[in-house]
Amino acid sequence: MQFLVIARDGTDAEAPARRAAARPAHLENARRMKADGHLIIGGAMLDEAGTMIGSSMLAEYPDRAALDAALAADPYTVQGVWQSFEIRPFRVADL
Repeated sequence: MQFLVIARDGTDAEAPARRAAARPAHLENARRMKADGHLIIGGAMLDEAGTMIGSSMLAEYPDRAALDAALAADPYTVQGVWQSFEIRPFRVADL
């Protein structure tokens, strides 16, 4: 099952520093997700000034529980970068 995930960072003054500290481990985790066939595409969401304020991804997991477990284990969740999620079932168009 495919999912659209929008993960928003915290808005406190320390949020950018938390993101920077967790980023190497998060990217390594994303590479594993991609290699395992779970990450279709993903990247940072930016504000108008180009500052990272969250993440979005298209992911594929057997069900919502498996996705939730993967998100809970991501370094951005563990280290308090991501503060909220919007998750929707999704279907990539067969183009």
